[in-house]
Amino acid sequence: MFSNTFPDKAKMAELVANQLLEIKAVHFNAVEPYKFASGMMSPVYIDCRKLISYPRIRSAVMDFAAATILSEAGFEQFDCIAGGETAGIPFAAFLAERLGLPMIYVRKKPKGHGRNAQIEGNLPEGSRVLVIEDLTTAGGSMFTFIDAIRAAGCTVDHGIALFYYGIFAEAEQRFGNGNVTLHYLATWRDVLAAATKKQAFDAATLTSVEAFLDAPLDWSARHGGVSELPGQ
Repeated sequence: MFSNTFPDKAKMAELVANQLLEIKAVHFNAVEPYKFASGMMSPVYIDCRKLISYPRIRSAVMDFAAATILSEAGFEQFDCIAGGETAGIPFAAFLAERLGLPMIYVRKKPKGHGRNAQIEGNLPEGSRVLVIEDLTTAGGSMFTFIDAIRAAGCTVDHGIALFYYGIFAEAEQRFGNGNVTLHYLATWRDVLAAATKKQAFDAATLTSVEAFLDAPLDWSARHGGVSELPGQ
């Protein structure tokens, strides 16, 4: 049962970072970087979907998510929780259960047949909706879902990501311009601090990851990737 006792935000971030390391959701590889769909090369990759397979850690993370929303946004600010296709859907269900709210999910695009629906579930016009995703890089995918919900006549003033990259100024601009407050549990800085403390990776890899976090697009360009995010 969820408790209304709120842990310290920094402590929650530390715990989530350690939990992600424990289930091997965090991957650091500076020698063979990861190439993202944007064309960016990165020495870091995270798979938050793994959380759904670890019930005890999953439960703790969702308790932290509920505590974050209640402490930072308020107790009676939402009528519905929305999960984005696909990774956000299970987390929307977990969070909606904890907060005692209805849940919907939003497709990236209308499904193209049947009712051609983009939003699944019951969403009364005028509803105040909280959008949740497993992770947010620069906010592009979250705004795909936010825009669809707003187009349906509802309000979205808040979003939450279990993990936020926290390294792109473009993200802050996007959320600011979109009038959405982004809540999150942990960032790459939190994970790097936890990995360094645990000596989870060798010193050279940790140094390269830190260089990436300080200047991600410069690091990408030096390793054969794009030097700017698309759509910026």
